Amino acid sequence: EVQLVESGGGLVQAGGSLRLSCVASGFTLDDYAIGWFRQAPGNHREGISCISSRESSTYYSDSVKGRFTISKDSAKNTVSLQMNSLKPEDTAVYYCAALKQIFHDSALGLVWSLTYEYDFWGQGTQVTVSS
Repeated sequence: EVQLVESGGGLVQAGGSLRLSCVASGFTLDDYAIGWFRQAPGNHREGISCISSRESSTYYSDSVKGRFTISKDSAKNTVSLQMNSLKPEDTAVYYCAALKQIFHDSALGLVWSLTYEYDFWGQGTQVTVSS
């Protein structure tokens, strides 16, 4: 069974840090890019970061670039998102998702933030940043 399970969310003060984890089962990260998305109430789901399948190329939205870092542990089939310098506007439900990557990373760079490109989704984890 294909599954993605996020963990690591919680309540943190502005300026603090959290580390989210996404554990994949039923498939290998060698075949799938993993993206992180977030959705605040009333907002659309926003793509914030992605790591490619084989080359581990990384991509970030402007809203998190320089503050968030995505990484992958293939042995553990886990992708992590280190979030530093958190702001109240980072408050959202955070989701990881898997995209079967049948193309080069240069093409992934054009589509990684599009929700409809992804095949599987986790249930999400809440991140709340207080001011």
